[in-house]
Amino acid sequence: METQLLEVFRTVAEHGSITTAARALSFTQSAVSRQIAALEAEIGAKLFDRLPRGVALTEEGRGLLPHAEAVVNRLAEARRDLTELRELGRGRLRVGAFPTAVAALVPRAMASMRSAYPQISLSLVEGVTPRLLERLLADEADVAVVSTSPTSELDRERFDLRHLLDERLLVAVARDHRLARRRTVRLADLAEDAFVVGSTTAENTLLRASLPSGFTPRVDIVAAEWTGKLGCVAAGLGVALVPALAVRGTPPDIALLRLHPEDESVRRVFAATVRGRTPSSAVTRFLDHLRAAGRRLG
Repeated sequence: METQLLEVFRTVAEHGSITTAARALSFTQSAVSRQIAALEAEIGAKLFDRLPRGVALTEEGRGLLPHAEAVVNRLAEARRDLTELRELGRGRLRVGAFPTAVAALVPRAMASMRSAYPQISLSLVEGVTPRLLERLLADEADVAVVSTSPTSELDRERFDLRHLLDERLLVAVARDHRLARRRTVRLADLAEDAFVVGSTTAENTLLRASLPSGFTPRVDIVAAEWTGKLGCVAAGLGVALVPALAVRGTPPDIALLRLHPEDESVRRVFAATVRGRTPSSAVTRFLDHLRAAGRRLG
């Protein structure tokens, strides 16, 4: 049964006149009459009695009317809901991001998104890139900000990747370090220094991916949190590699040095969604905010 037939039926019942209903629907009188006849044929019952002035519902028509109203009203509600989703008058957005992206990039994008669309429910989950991609596939996140390195590529067959920025790794040293006044250093200059790392597994993988072959850093201290890692650096217990996105949290008693171009490592930052899934309006708009935040930080 076509829902339009029910809508026409309800309008005729409301006005008690085919002519008046036709004007309300912007149809011709004959078009309304044909649709009522088509509905009666489908129902197998007469729905209206034709009177000298207008029409009146039959018993079958009175029985059908509440069902027709329920269907038409639910359809109208569905249309309103879909319009609100398209225009971001409601909905949700679940954002995943790797830790240093949460330092500046993603919060800035989320803040501007919330300002533009306050009715959208925003949530954030932090994690390493492989876990974030798993959450995308499991539909536990709508979009994820992920990163790659010279030795690890992302799966472009399963994910759509939008490049946001390239992030450099800087060297953090104490303010009284012998190299603290330099703007650029070579890794060979740090051969005598211990490196403070975040873990003996994932962080060492990052180090191996970021440092050129032949350079093996000495690791004396493992500090899982950035505050602890940078605290050790500030105390002169070693140096550390700091992603550029994380520099906002750098304390004043630490100097950040750039690596020489021949030693410099860059990791690419992307916004990822699952390939083949149509992104929601919220995701599409959020990608614009991510790009804008990336341009300001890049």
